[in-house]
Amino acid sequence: MIAETFSEKETRELGEKLGRLAAPGSIYTLTGDLGTGKTVFTQGFARGLGITEHVNSPTFTIVQEYDGGRLPFYHFDVYRIGDIEEMDEIGYEDYFYGEGVCLIEWAELIEELLPVQRTAVRIEKDLEKGFDYRKITVEEIR
Repeated sequence: MIAETFSEKETRELGEKLGRLAAPGSIYTLTGDLGTGKTVFTQGFARGLGITEHVNSPTFTIVQEYDGGRLPFYHFDVYRIGDIEEMDEIGYEDYFYGEGVCLIEWAELIEELLPVQRTAVRIEKDLEKGFDYRKITVEEIR
């Protein structure tokens, strides 16, 4: 699926739609340059899971856990990961192979750890189409 959004609100709403569809054990990888709206998308995704608390990017903690929705939600941001072994230290396998939903920002940095089955979300800007324009590609990987 390829979607185009023209505002933060539309990007958030698309994330919310995907969050409503998320099943236990789902893994979503989220890629895109800095400032493309990954956190905005994630906020909508969390809302779609029924999370009511504010969602921020867990840049300095690697993973942020949210338990207030219909499924546990684990929001990873691996942008600042220094060594892949840091993922072992936080017990990533318990998150990846549990009953919650994982959304991983900058997932390309830990590609070798990712399960084969996942949903890849790529967000791209195109300033020629407007400052808030985003092309969002969602692809099932099996």
